[in-house]
Amino acid sequence: MPTPTRLEHDFLGELSIPNDAYYGIQTLRALENFHITGIPIKVEPLFVQALAFVKKGAALANKELGVLDPTIADYIMQACDRVASGEFDNQFLTDMIQGGAGTSVNMNANEVIANVALELMGHQKGEYQFCHPNNHVNCSQSTNDAYPTAFRIALNNKLAGYRDTLSQLADAFFAKGEEFQNVLKMGRTQLQDAVPMSMGDEFNAFATNLREELLRIDDSRRLIAEINMGATAIGTGINAPSGYAGLVTKHLRTITGLDLSLAGDLIEATYDTGAYVQLSGVLKRTAVKLSKICNDLRLLSSGPRCGINEINLPALQPGSSIMPGKVNPVIPEVVNQTAFYVIGADLTVTMAAEAGQLQLNVMEPVISFALFTSISYMTNACRTLREKCVLGITANVAHAANMVYNSIGIVTQLNPVLGYETSASIAKEALATGKSVHDIAVTERQLLTQEKWDEIFTFENLIRPVFMQ
Repeated sequence: MPTPTRLEHDFLGELSIPNDAYYGIQTLRALENFHITGIPIKVEPLFVQALAFVKKGAALANKELGVLDPTIADYIMQACDRVASGEFDNQFLTDMIQGGAGTSVNMNANEVIANVALELMGHQKGEYQFCHPNNHVNCSQSTNDAYPTAFRIALNNKLAGYRDTLSQLADAFFAKGEEFQNVLKMGRTQLQDAVPMSMGDEFNAFATNLREELLRIDDSRRLIAEINMGATAIGTGINAPSGYAGLVTKHLRTITGLDLSLAGDLIEATYDTGAYVQLSGVLKRTAVKLSKICNDLRLLSSGPRCGINEINLPALQPGSSIMPGKVNPVIPEVVNQTAFYVIGADLTVTMAAEAGQLQLNVMEPVISFALFTSISYMTNACRTLREKCVLGITANVAHAANMVYNSIGIVTQLNPVLGYETSASIAKEALATGKSVHDIAVTERQLLTQEKWDEIFTFENLIRPVFMQ
């Protein structure tokens, strides 16, 4: 049986739309034109929700200003509530990357909301004389203010979840820092033995490193809370009634619960993408830090018998199809790869932001795709690293301590007592002969007593050095 359809038109002509579809002709044209990622906007439900929030705020402001029939406005707002709840996510099918500066996404929202409203009014889908996607749902708006406003609302909400996940990862590192506080190990610089330290301090530093990023996320959220709603096409506010921009912003603050503010210069705000560049840079910065930490975890767990082997990562799966018993650090590896993607996506955002011309940046769809995916991937990476790796890390306490006492690096502790030249000669002899620093300094050369050695090389003095002569 053929699928029942309805006929819709735009200024380009007519197309048949499936009767059960809440989207309309302009969405269908987008589906025919843009086969790029294969990822529809419905995969970002917070974006769909934010589009509904924007349309509801606009309807409420237009009703109050007397430019939209109160009955139609009320039905639009009811439809927006249903769309925002996720009930119609499957109707948002346009590709995440598209031409037209997001017009297809905006029209997808306009058409779905109009048709939901029509059904609430007792009409058939497509009977737009009663509630029109452009005349009513898009009243006092342009894609050029509705799309970026929805994008910024969605980003803010998505970042809130990411921030929580990153904070939990930092807390997990800090908890390991407390657990490993009394574990003595060798610190290393340039992959060479340096001086002793506490393993707990090493893990605390990981936590501090990531907690710094929480502040940068907060800064970015404040930047993207500035919106250009009411700017309409290029920032002049054409087709919007007086007072609309401030009123719709006020309603959006209430609807979203976000501290949104109206940009002071709507012409500048309509083309400026600096906040996205800033946010992308924050995501890249965190990705770089996270990848560095994962590199460290892989090194510290290397071996197990022919590497550093100071820590054990949870064994999750066999590591080789040919080498029996091999277990690989698969979680740090997957986080590394996620970081590489985010670093690359930052370049995409940079180039797209630079490519805007005159009064509009038409590249915002690829910016949204890059930022949405980067936040999603970073959220998943942080959660995976915490749950599948960090929480299960254990320390090889005796092995780590033995490496300290057998290392040449501990000779640095003797600098204030014996001087650099003498200490260097001890290190050189230890390296050449394989003898311990203790045997050379105390037993053979008798440069200091055992009591002095014991005073210098207490656990506390190794991890919290106190100057002594």
